[in-house]
Amino acid sequence: MSEQSATDREIDTESGSSSHTDSEPSTETDPDAFDDLLAFVEAELNFATSHYNDSYLDRRISSRMRRTQTDTYTEYVDLLRSDPDEQESLLESFSINVTGFFRNPEVWDSIRQILRHCSARAQDTDETVRIWSAACADGREPYSLSLLAHLDPEINADAVEILGTDISEPALETARKGVYKEPRTVDLDDQLSFLEEYDEDYEQYVEHQERTYKLGDDIRQSVTFERHDLINDEPKSTTDFDLVVCRNLFIYIDNEFKRPMLQTIARSLTDDGFLVIGKAETIPPSLKSAFEVRDARRRIYQCDKP
Repeated sequence: MSEQSATDREIDTESGSSSHTDSEPSTETDPDAFDDLLAFVEAELNFATSHYNDSYLDRRISSRMRRTQTDTYTEYVDLLRSDPDEQESLLESFSINVTGFFRNPEVWDSIRQILRHCSARAQDTDETVRIWSAACADGREPYSLSLLAHLDPEINADAVEILGTDISEPALETARKGVYKEPRTVDLDDQLSFLEEYDEDYEQYVEHQERTYKLGDDIRQSVTFERHDLINDEPKSTTDFDLVVCRNLFIYIDNEFKRPMLQTIARSLTDDGFLVIGKAETIPPSLKSAFEVRDARRRIYQCDKP
């Protein structure tokens, strides 16, 4: 629970919110009213609340209740029934927007090695290196992959195709533009400092004016974005991806639903494709036969299909 709370605080920080109370749960204790609210959201708004931890949902709902000045779950569900704009705002608040360029640099050291390995193999077979950044939020993770592919001399960027998916259309709209304004609480230049070993070359791919960062055409053209619900939708591909990156989503998901989500990912990977998940996440024991641990500390696995 402490890991999840810390992650929620990171969401508020990276989105530029300075309100600590937005991450606090409601003080209401009526479990029936809360269940009725979740049932409405699942049935009428088509959001799979049953897959998520109640504590996470309560924090997101309570944030919207404070902003709409509703005091009880019953009042808030009445508001939802009559206000389509609030329905959209609630669904957007459920989107998990933990993101950043090159989050956890030590993990990206390992991702670089995976890309070099896949690139070398693709060069021998004249194939494409296909990467899926699942639950990619506003696109900074897939763009990090693209930047690395273009800057590292051991990776053939021309052979790399990156798919970024998320459930949030507003986040995907931001991603497609490739323009990021630096909030007061986030240092984007520090995030991009992972690329400093390539001297100043990365600046040709990132236009920086005051607190606005714009990704260059070459970086954006390597990435396509689509809406995808990892919980409810079919795999984006079958046995086609060399690497799937899905970090800091499973920490919010109830254990019983992690298995089908990871099965969806496994079906999308090549027979020896790689999976990278969040450092606070693990593969359920029932699925460990499908993945071989490559780096336990950095949560890197390789598909082990029979």
